[in-house]
Amino acid sequence: MKTKLNIDGMSCDHCVRAVTGALEAIAGVHTVQVSLKSKSAEVGHDETVTLATLKEAVTEAGFSA
Repeated sequence: MKTKLNIDGMSCDHCVRAVTGALEAIAGVHTVQVSLKSKSAEVGHDETVTLATLKEAVTEAGFSA
């Protein structure tokens, strides 16, 4: 599965790394591509990973999805 999230609050490469790390830490996530330009993330994951789980990880990293 692939899910695209809009991410608010990113302003630099450090932000991109923080969001990427938060999403990659979720069990069942296979790929993460975060774009500062489009302020979004595309996440490849198992069916066991929910949208709520992805959003929670982004929020815990200090951003909103």
